[in-house]
Amino acid sequence: MPNEIVPVLRGTVLDEEGGFTLEKLCEMCRQRAEAIITMVEEGVLDPEEGEDPATWRFPGTSVNHVRIVVRLQRDLGVNLSGAAVALDLLERLARARGRS
Repeated sequence: MPNEIVPVLRGTVLDEEGGFTLEKLCEMCRQRAEAIITMVEEGVLDPEEGEDPATWRFPGTSVNHVRIVVRLQRDLGVNLSGAAVALDLLERLARARGRS
């Protein structure tokens, strides 16, 4: 099998302990800062640290949350309030499955 094509996967290891700045979260999720700030204001995201956008630190789970919210908005037309409810339900479901 010397001519076998092997796919190369790229990714980023998310460390929930380290946290991301607003700028890094925007970069990783390909979103503008205004969109992330609005998600925080609407309660969809919750920074772990910081009083204002310049000092916010987000946990690694925020990357997945932003991506889910963007897909819900794009594919289903869900508003931010609906996305917050959907995220909460998804987290509860994941916790319930973890207990089974």
